[in-house]
Amino acid sequence: MSGDLSSYLPLSPAVLHILLALASGDLHGYGLMQEVERQSLGQYTLGPGTLYDNLQRLMVQGLVEQASLPKGQDPRRRYYQLSSLGRKILAADVARLEEVVRKARACLGRTRSAI
Repeated sequence: MSGDLSSYLPLSPAVLHILLALASGDLHGYGLMQEVERQSLGQYTLGPGTLYDNLQRLMVQGLVEQASLPKGQDPRRRYYQLSSLGRKILAADVARLEEVVRKARACLGRTRSAI
């Protein structure tokens, strides 16, 4: 891969939330669903189909990897972690979103002062 991350952007809402959840640490599927709901303050929920379809795609793309099983955990659970590429892409999309918000605030500020 060259250093161009733009082909991955913009991230879909589901992928953005999955990567954000994994940025906080390794999680299994149900833990990921809970973390997405917690981080979004209940505004966004992932069903199992959406989660596992996206995880499979993210693993093929190299953004997410299967993590080692933490000590004492159920061996039937699969844990996932953010890869270094996944972290770079997440950071690039967060920067993109920050720019969108900055421009929106500037536009709203102009609109408000014109009223």
